[in-house]
Amino acid sequence: MTKPPRHRLVPTNVAALAVGVSEATIRKWVSRGKITRYGAPNCRSEFDIDELTQIAVQRRSRPVREGPAA
Repeated sequence: MTKPPRHRLVPTNVAALAVGVSEATIRKWVSRGKITRYGAPNCRSEFDIDELTQIAVQRRSRPVREGPAA
């Protein structure tokens, strides 16, 4: 896979905001292969905003789970 253009890459905190999850979740998704991390091993992680947008759309199209009645 080729690296996306620089203007499409965002740091972890922006990636988390874009998808509506925590930074820890972004890191978990990387380790599970759900999203692609760009950057050298000991450098700042960056993510493709287009890939994040696709994930956000998928998450919003899922039905909302309701918890047990209080």
